[in-house]
Amino acid sequence: MQMKWWKESVVYQIYPRSFFDSNGDGIGDLRGIILKLDYLKELGVNVVWLSPVYKSPNDDNGYDISDYQDIMPEFGTLADWEEMLDGMHRRGIKLVMDLVVNHTSDEHPWFVESRKSRDNPYRDYYIWRPGVDGREPNNWKSHFSGSAWQYDPVTQEYYLHLFSKKQPDLNWENPQVRQEIYSMMHWWLKKGVDGFRMDVINMISKTPGLPNAPRLSDDRYQYGGNYFLNGPRLLEYLNEMKQQVLSQYDILTVGETPGVTPQNAIALTNEQNGALSMVFQFEHMGLDANPNPGSTRDSITTWKLADLKAVMTRWQKDLDGKGWNSNYLTNHDQPRQISRFGHDGRYRVESAKLLGTFLHMLQGTPYIYQGEELGMTNVTFESIDDYRDIETINMYHEQVEEKGRDPRSVMEIIHAKSRDNARTPMQWDDGPQAGFTTGTPWIKVNPNYSEINAAQVLADPNSIFHFYKKLIQLRKTYPFVIYGSYDLILPEHEQIYAFTRIFEDERLLIVLNYSQEYVVLTMPEDLRYTSASLLICNYPVDPAIHIDHFTLQPYEARVYQLVGQGR
Repeated sequence: MQMKWWKESVVYQIYPRSFFDSNGDGIGDLRGIILKLDYLKELGVNVVWLSPVYKSPNDDNGYDISDYQDIMPEFGTLADWEEMLDGMHRRGIKLVMDLVVNHTSDEHPWFVESRKSRDNPYRDYYIWRPGVDGREPNNWKSHFSGSAWQYDPVTQEYYLHLFSKKQPDLNWENPQVRQEIYSMMHWWLKKGVDGFRMDVINMISKTPGLPNAPRLSDDRYQYGGNYFLNGPRLLEYLNEMKQQVLSQYDILTVGETPGVTPQNAIALTNEQNGALSMVFQFEHMGLDANPNPGSTRDSITTWKLADLKAVMTRWQKDLDGKGWNSNYLTNHDQPRQISRFGHDGRYRVESAKLLGTFLHMLQGTPYIYQGEELGMTNVTFESIDDYRDIETINMYHEQVEEKGRDPRSVMEIIHAKSRDNARTPMQWDDGPQAGFTTGTPWIKVNPNYSEINAAQVLADPNSIFHFYKKLIQLRKTYPFVIYGSYDLILPEHEQIYAFTRIFEDERLLIVLNYSQEYVVLTMPEDLRYTSASLLICNYPVDPAIHIDHFTLQPYEARVYQLVGQGR
């Protein structure tokens, strides 16, 4: 297994609109990030993934890009960006930019030209099709509700948009499109960026002919993922990108890849000929949803620890020595991890530390989403009018107005699953607007900011923030935390998630109580060792307690270094 800087890194995701507002307009900005760089250095992270800051009309909060080589004015200027990058690099922090190349904004100059006429030179930059019997070219459903096709009266054809109608899909079949993208990537890399997070990158290759999706429901439009996820030319395109761009730089690349399997991930990330450093998989993000294809954010069920063990163990074992995992439990598209996988009430602090321990002790690169280190939680806005996420708003109106569902039941799903749960402003202190802005924030702050904020955790040596610092330091101190192989133990236990990590002659034991109960735990007899030293825990622990048989408190997490005869 090759040792790489990005394997040994801890990545912190910044959602700039919600991070820190420097000028009082209610929107986080680049100068706000600059002002908080010492905070990131104190935490100990060494990579920042920055969600899009490119010029955009903001239909989908910057993921609809109108100019790939300029900055959105409300975020600042290119000079601000350069100052931010320099400030990061001086603090030993690398910068990963968001690369959004499955689609552009409909206000991008390419699309403005493309829609002018059927013979425009830019027409083939996008996916245009005539209608079929007066209807859309196929029955695909957009991720943001409704048809994935938009009729354009100027040329009397439809264009494909897997997301918003203001996000037309690029035609990767066109080699000119690919060369335009590669030139843009070189431009940013030469400016000093240290890598890319590639938005829905496994959607860039569509099945030729764009066939209808199978009907799995009575809905007019159906999920067409079989025909645009991991498509027939995906590896060809990414290998070309690697040859023409990625191989020329020492960078981190992580692909956002919904619907990917471990076998897909190995093909994308293997050290011999894979194109990417790692990918984001989404199997664990669907554990609390109905098993229907498409969005996991329009339903909610109770997740089971056994299922989490099965998913994470499969990814850990299948990729070991063949690819590389990226480990996360929340991001800008997912609800807060404490509210989803932990306990956001009485055991908020304990469960936050447990979840952090879980992620940082897996093999792979851990990703921290802004506010995770504070223990930020989901928000329960009472009215749909308080939400800003296009997916949330469209889902509400589709479910209530078109399908007749009870608004209260739909709001319950939104409270649990909306992307806006992760997008409420960063909670810096207990002052007005959580210290995020001196103005009116673009989205309301979570009312619990008076109890949960950065000022509070920085002052408390036993806080989640300081616990995360210790977790990050463990990765810097012990190579086996990074490179050790993973083995699940106690697979049938309904409350305990326990596993070992083994690297050369070093062994770790990680024990996590994913419940609100006190659990008496007996270790398997074949877990042999001569001594065990406690590396980190989220409750006070008597070091004299023998770990063969002991009691774990609610949401207790312990990590031991084992010495002596292995399994």
